[in-house]
Amino acid sequence: MSGNHLKKPSLLQALWKGRLVYLLAIPGIIYFAVFKYWPMYGIIVAFKDFSPRQGIWYSPWVGLKHFIRLFNSLDFSSLVRNTLTLNLYRIVVMTPLAIIFALSLNEVRNPAFKRTVQTISYFPHFLSWVVVSGVVFQLFSPHSGSINRLLMEHGHQSLKFLITPKHFKSLIVFAGAWKELGWASIIYLAAITGINPELYEAAEIDGANRLQQTWNVTLPGLMPTMITLLLIDIGNIMNIGFEQVYVFLNPVLYQVGDVFSTYIYRVGLGQGRFSYTTAVGLFNTLIGFLLLVGANALSRKVTEEGLW
Repeated sequence: MSGNHLKKPSLLQALWKGRLVYLLAIPGIIYFAVFKYWPMYGIIVAFKDFSPRQGIWYSPWVGLKHFIRLFNSLDFSSLVRNTLTLNLYRIVVMTPLAIIFALSLNEVRNPAFKRTVQTISYFPHFLSWVVVSGVVFQLFSPHSGSINRLLMEHGHQSLKFLITPKHFKSLIVFAGAWKELGWASIIYLAAITGINPELYEAAEIDGANRLQQTWNVTLPGLMPTMITLLLIDIGNIMNIGFEQVYVFLNPVLYQVGDVFSTYIYRVGLGQGRFSYTTAVGLFNTLIGFLLLVGANALSRKVTEEGLW
């Protein structure tokens, strides 16, 4: 074979050959550069006493002052506890519900009924949390809510679901489950369709019923997807949605419901403590990153599955 055939194409030649692919990637690259990477420059505000008059670059450096203030804050322990427990509660509830819902839909043999159920279950995902909170208030309002009216009609006292600390986490998690269950099941449904049909045929020949096929074929086939989604959830464990909590939060519930995202909004924008809340946000992100790396390493060691 001649030397010309062995010669690798230059970088410019390779770029030109794949020019259409790179052209399609340009909008995505611009999006991440402008909205994800360029704003990271603002991280230095966490190490400064930021003054709008002086600007980011000329504000004085203070080192770890704001991180130390966070760790010494009376709110720190409750913020960590609330953020972790809410997210863990959400993962424990949503993961099995999404899997069970996907398995149930997979067993439906009537295509029209299956599409109808999927459409209805996906719809709440597209509602804003403001709308969802309105639905919840209509159901659980102490005097006019449907649930409490039903309780009072049967001789029970109305329950103050919306302002009782012990009910707050369950209210948030199950409202989120209603909103996101159908959407969360999409990936599991796609993973189920990717399982080799011959495995089901072999299990059926061996005498396995549908439940046994689900346990021995479907669930093992879903395991890589389950682990991947669980690792992503762990990576986001410090970042429960701001809107999801904020629309239900009030001062009575701060002790059990205030999480890092709502705290940053209240203190950063409400009180103008930009450097301090930037430090809070950076700490929050670093903890989530460390949890993701640790969970991925553990998963690779135990199950040989991971994100990388």
